Amino acid sequence: MPNDAEKLAEGDHARTDLDHRPVTGAGDRADLSADSEPEKPLGSPWEDLRAYVAAPRLGSLALANDGTLLVSVAQLDHKQTGYTSAWWKVDAQGRQPARRYTRSVEGEAAAAFLSDGSLLFTSKRPVPATGEEDGGDAGVIWCLPAGGGEAYVVARRDGGWQGIVTARDAELALFAAAVHAGVEDEKADAKKRALRKKKKVSAILHEGYPVRFWDHDLGPEEQRLFAVDLTASRVDGDGDFAPTADQLRNLIPDAGRGIGSAGSLSAAGDVLVLDWQTARSRGEVVSSVIAVDVATGERTVLAEDDNYEFVGAVVSADGGLVACSRETPSTPDRAPDQQLWLIERASGEGRLLAENWDRWATPVTFSPDGRTLYVTVDEDGHGPIYAVDVATGGRRRLTEEGTFGSVVMSADGATLYAVRSSYLDPGTVVAIGTAGGELTELRAPTDYPELPGRLEDVETVAADGARVRGYLLLPERASAEAPAPLALWIHGGPLGSWNAWSWRWCPWLLVSRGYAVLLPDPALSTGYGRDFVQRGWGAWGAAPYTDLMAITDEAEKRADIDETRTAAMGGSFGGYMANWVAGHTDRFDAIVTHASLWNLESFGPTTDASWYWAREMTPTMQQANSPHRFADRISTPMLVIHGDKDYRVPISEGLALWWALVSGHDGDPRELPHKFLYFPDENHWILTPQHSIVWYETVLSFMESTVLGGNFVRAETL
Repeated sequence: MPNDAEKLAEGDHARTDLDHRPVTGAGDRADLSADSEPEKPLGSPWEDLRAYVAAPRLGSLALANDGTLLVSVAQLDHKQTGYTSAWWKVDAQGRQPARRYTRSVEGEAAAAFLSDGSLLFTSKRPVPATGEEDGGDAGVIWCLPAGGGEAYVVARRDGGWQGIVTARDAELALFAAAVHAGVEDEKADAKKRALRKKKKVSAILHEGYPVRFWDHDLGPEEQRLFAVDLTASRVDGDGDFAPTADQLRNLIPDAGRGIGSAGSLSAAGDVLVLDWQTARSRGEVVSSVIAVDVATGERTVLAEDDNYEFVGAVVSADGGLVACSRETPSTPDRAPDQQLWLIERASGEGRLLAENWDRWATPVTFSPDGRTLYVTVDEDGHGPIYAVDVATGGRRRLTEEGTFGSVVMSADGATLYAVRSSYLDPGTVVAIGTAGGELTELRAPTDYPELPGRLEDVETVAADGARVRGYLLLPERASAEAPAPLALWIHGGPLGSWNAWSWRWCPWLLVSRGYAVLLPDPALSTGYGRDFVQRGWGAWGAAPYTDLMAITDEAEKRADIDETRTAAMGGSFGGYMANWVAGHTDRFDAIVTHASLWNLESFGPTTDASWYWAREMTPTMQQANSPHRFADRISTPMLVIHGDKDYRVPISEGLALWWALVSGHDGDPRELPHKFLYFPDENHWILTPQHSIVWYETVLSFMESTVLGGNFVRAETL
């Protein structure tokens, strides 16, 4: 199935010395209302879960033509039940400390620089004069002038805004928004939204597929892109932008559900390229790439083929070249494949780029002259950046250790900026020289404590001769004299790998409690070539399972690992594998399964992308690889975790698994060894900080009682 696919005071430019301090956590942000008691000071994030969820998280980057570099930082809100983000300025030379750039209690979200250095961003901060907070999901669009001063409102609409795309060399922007299908203008859209709100109607009438995506319902609104020429909307006198309704052009009014991405703009803002979704018979949805003339709205199909899908389009600065990924649709017998596809926009001709490269590359950006395409790949437990020569397909690896995201390029093409992470690095803003790959760590606004252990590589050879590798995280005190209990942690996807830091799935919290954590990449993992994925295709219970057992055997040979105290755990596809493990071996003392697939036959019609699942496994394959068939073999205590708002792996999977465990227990109900942690308001991931604490408290307590022989202690809030 599709891969698994993770927002503070008034005044925008008023700063004090406090703005230079690294963001270290919630600290004094506890909710001290009349009904609450003061909480004890926070400890280390690795020992105190309150401090862990309060740790700041780096987000995306924004870069201006003059080199101003911003990074978003998410922190706990004042209620400690969510996160708000602010944008911080990072010295692109790495000499000065980071400084706070935007500030509001409500936080800021999507942002992009205009050609003159002004910053557009979305926020729910109160609108001046009215004092009212915008009711939309993303609030209004604000502009922070390049020369300083207060932020002011650029665009406001009843339904809010979802994103911003700007042109490098023109005062032109695209604003993404959700609009009701079939409405003629913004007035009609607002009227319909108000009517549904007044009547308290949430019903949605569907006339096609899909109806859901990950954690939200599709409809009754559809995404639209509004183009605005900000030069034409300047207000005389103060130079502020104030586009009127007729200056916000609905660029593709008949898009339906076609818009698959916010898109990529040429430097002059005259050409937009984006992914385009098309519904076909039998509920299938396919992706192509189109170009849109921003002045006229005219669409041109650039990449469309019944035998392939095209995704991730980026356009060169002059608008002449477009790069994307070309994917072969999966079949029950053949895993999908992905290659770089390059299109000359004038002729419409496309060709493969780096055709024989056995890696799945994702286009990021072109060099200013269009001669080089920069891409990211999964590779052997890392996510490096490569430079690919457009003419020859030759490639250079620019980075070594770590996984690089939110990659942006300087105006002169000499430097790439990115956020790097790894299992040794929660997040660092880096500058990378495009000529030789020289990497400089910049001074970001975050400060993280020392990790509570060490990281090592581990690998083995499977029965068929394939190399299987992973990471092993160990407490510093783990030794032959004091071996550590082992937790096998299985990644999701299944097309993915363990190669980047995750706040949702952080193995260091287990390491700080004395566990060694094994993060393996079995068959189906990306970053090891097409054949490695193919080894497990259509047979999830075969090579992926035996690879996991083989690398676990290898880890348990170590003197610093206690093979008599072990657990297996995973989420999504990792949860599927945890369920499969539970029905095929009793070697583990505990199984933790989160958002897991249980019955592959019933899962298919209920997931949010049934058309994808239908082409991945035949009914015979589904039956052969379905964990539910082996329920009667499960003897290991299991902790089942599921969110009700999970549309990728619906709650029915968790409920069916739980019933199988309960109905299979013929002893005293009070002695049921299994537990079910249910989140009515969470989705595929547990995102809110208070529930993240409950998740870790419950998992750690369950492992304490099953692996270490201690007592299970119910979380205080349960």
